[in-house]
Amino acid sequence: MRSYKYWIMNKDYLAQRQSLPLEAKVALSQNKIREWYERYGGRVYVSFSGGKDSTALLHLVRELYPETPAVFVDTGLEYPEIRDFVKETPDVFWMKPKRSFRDVIKKFGYPVVSKEQASYIYQYRNSWSDKLKHLRWHGNKDKKYKISEKWKWLVDAPFGVSAECCRILKKEPFEIYEEMVNRRCILGTLAADSSQRKQQYLRHGCNATDLKNPKSTPLAFWLEEDIWKYMEQNNVSYSKIYDMGYSATGCMFCMFGVHNDHRPNRFERMKETHPSQYKYCMEYLGLKKVLDYMNIPY
Repeated sequence: MRSYKYWIMNKDYLAQRQSLPLEAKVALSQNKIREWYERYGGRVYVSFSGGKDSTALLHLVRELYPETPAVFVDTGLEYPEIRDFVKETPDVFWMKPKRSFRDVIKKFGYPVVSKEQASYIYQYRNSWSDKLKHLRWHGNKDKKYKISEKWKWLVDAPFGVSAECCRILKKEPFEIYEEMVNRRCILGTLAADSSQRKQQYLRHGCNATDLKNPKSTPLAFWLEEDIWKYMEQNNVSYSKIYDMGYSATGCMFCMFGVHNDHRPNRFERMKETHPSQYKYCMEYLGLKKVLDYMNIPY
C-alpha cells in the first residue's frame, strides 16, 4: 500500500512539473545540470543525437558550461539531414558501434512494438529458464512484466524480435566512451516520450545517481512544445529533417511504435523523401516482410 501511495504522489508531482511555465522549467533544469556537473567535477558530456531534444539540451548545457563535449553515435541509421546537422555542430565526438544494424537483426531479431515488449518476446522465445518464460507469458501477481495480450501472437512470428539493437548500437558505444574518458552522461529524454521513460523518471528523478551507470535527464519533465518554444526563444538551429514532415528522428529503420504513427507513417513518408534508404531497408534488411506480417502499411 505504501508503494502505491508513493507511485500516485510521484505521478501528481510529475504532472505538476510538466504544467510549469517554460521559464520555471529552464531554471529547474539548470539547477539539475549544475548539480550533475559539480557532483562529477565537470567530468560530464551530452549525448547528442542531432534530434530536437538533444539539440535543446546541448544549448542549455553549453549556456552554463561551454566546454562540455557532445558525443554522437554513428549507427548508420540516421537520416542524412541529421548527420549533416551533427557535422555542423561544434565540438562533437563521433563514436561507432562494433556491429551493424543488419548483423544485429540477423542474430537477435527486429525492433517492433516497443523496447519493453520486444525484450519480453525475445526472452520468452530464447530463454532456458521456465521461470522467466512463465513470467513473460503470465506476469507477476499484478500482471506486470509480461507480453501484452495484444502482442502475444508475435511469439509465433517467422522472424526474430528483440530490442538488442538499442543496447548494441547505442548504449555500448556510450559505455565505451565513458570508460575511455571517465565522464558521466547527460541525456535529453522526456518522461512524456514513453511509459518506460516516465517510470524511470518516477523512480530516479532527473539525476539518477543510484544506477549502475548514473545518468542525468534534466529535461525529463519538459513537453515537446517546451522544446520548440525554447529553441524559438533562443534562436537555436535544428536539423531540417523536421521541416520535411518528420516529428521523430530516431533510427531510420526502427519499427518501434510505427503501429501508432499517424498516416502517412514514417515508412510511407520515407518512400517519398528518401527513396534509396527506403528500398534498402525494405528489400535488403527485410523490413517489408515484418510490416506485412504485422499488417502495417508502408
